[in-house]
Amino acid sequence: MNPEGIAQGRSVIVEFCEGPLALEKHYDVVIAGGGIIGSACAYFLAQDANFTGSIAVIEPDPFYSKAATTLSASSIRQQFSSPINIAISRFGFEFLRQASSALAIEDVEPDIGLVESSYLYLASELGAKALQQNVEVQLTSGVPVTLCNSNNLQLRYPWLNVTDIVAGAFTEQGEGWFDSYQLLMSLKKKAVESGAEYVVSQVKDIGLHNSRKVRGVTLSDGSHIQCEHFVNATGTNGRAIASKLDIEIPVFPRMRCVYVFKCKAPIGDCPLVIDPSGLWFRPEGSQFICGLPPSPDNNVEATDFVVDHELFEDRIWPLLANRVPDFNEIKLTNSWAGHYDYNTFDQNAIVGPHPEIENFIFANGFSGHGLQQAPAIGRGISEYITYGHYRSLDLSPLSFNRLVNNLPLIEANII
Repeated sequence: MNPEGIAQGRSVIVEFCEGPLALEKHYDVVIAGGGIIGSACAYFLAQDANFTGSIAVIEPDPFYSKAATTLSASSIRQQFSSPINIAISRFGFEFLRQASSALAIEDVEPDIGLVESSYLYLASELGAKALQQNVEVQLTSGVPVTLCNSNNLQLRYPWLNVTDIVAGAFTEQGEGWFDSYQLLMSLKKKAVESGAEYVVSQVKDIGLHNSRKVRGVTLSDGSHIQCEHFVNATGTNGRAIASKLDIEIPVFPRMRCVYVFKCKAPIGDCPLVIDPSGLWFRPEGSQFICGLPPSPDNNVEATDFVVDHELFEDRIWPLLANRVPDFNEIKLTNSWAGHYDYNTFDQNAIVGPHPEIENFIFANGFSGHGLQQAPAIGRGISEYITYGHYRSLDLSPLSFNRLVNNLPLIEANII
């Protein structure tokens, strides 16, 4: 990838034709993508009393049957190595705590099923120094994280095999998991109640005015929409949307499989555990879910939803049984496959305006963190559109400019 070429490449300009295909509708904001990021943007815009414009959310899959949002592991953490990601997730967790009342409609409060627990990061001797460095950043950022040795880990989690572990880090609060579908639908319903319109379609073309401003979009049904702001929140389709203006972003679909299993033995006080191998697992009701990045972890087309059962049998189950001996006797009960928008540049989201087309706003490349980051990203983009700048939390470290300047924002804690 050539970061300089990203900013310079914009030779293809789609202009709307006049005459029979004249522009038919106008919205102040068009959001491409009605998943968790797009719906969070719509919700915060619609809730801001200082935003008096109109909102259209373009989403081709109103049931979200293949959306990254609904196929994710639906978890949230503060244990990042980057202060901006910590701050983003801190707001996200506080939003989840208040979501039932904030997203209520006619006094009916949705239940997003928030389970307040913890992430437990385990480190072998090889990763102990990096874990300690991450913990120091987290403590400086106000995360209530505890770093302990293997003896203390064994006392707290007696079901855990720590023979090859030298350290672990966990929190007492501010992390957990929840119902992603319920959160998404609640954000959407609240945004619609507040005036946002959802359009079942796809963005086919984007029109520019004088090469410097998005003028509007053409949808797959041939209709046209004028707009003052355009938000690219299309997940794994984000690269394709940007390319319509010949803008290159290093965002590609990556496939992940999630496996559900039962364990005969009781495993008490189990957090979401991240093994040094990359394996993760956590409780899901009376069962457990788990996953492991494939190797090699290639870019894929976001059309393959076939679960890799060999990955579970050959790699995941042995790792599970090694880390938790009681997991030697488990039964696989379900599984699914999904995709997320992976930023190959630095695995962090690209958020905010394009440096030359300032009303083209990125919300792409969340690399598996989009669900937990959606509230803060939605609030930030809403503020930028309404006030011309971020007010609550400065999201500029995630801007497109870091790609142009070849200055990656490194996040060490990627799962």
